[in-house]
Amino acid sequence: QVQLVESGGGLVQAGGSLRLSCAASGRVFSIIAMGWYRQAPGHQRELVAQITGGGMPSYADSVKGRFTISRNNDMVYLQMNSLKSEDTAVYFCNAITPGDGRPPVNYWGQGTQVTVSS
Repeated sequence: QVQLVESGGGLVQAGGSLRLSCAASGRVFSIIAMGWYRQAPGHQRELVAQITGGGMPSYADSVKGRFTISRNNDMVYLQMNSLKSEDTAVYFCNAITPGDGRPPVNYWGQGTQVTVSS
């Protein structure tokens, strides 16, 4: 089992910055990738950024050049710059562990609200 706790959300003006943090606990050694998803009202949850165990990041096209994901042991961060109103959403931390012969297992944090005012 992996537990995830996010922090760092809040209200910011358009063009501003926020840094989200996620602390992982439990079977952290088994995590093969971590990432950030977001869900805006009336929309499906979407992948924002992901980083593999080897440190390779990937980003949604909508945030490339503005967001940076990083990981340090049991912490994963999302630095968000040049925020836009369309970045407003609940942001969820995600961790993936192998399924031991079954599909990979996804773990989720409780979510943190990011609101960008225009």
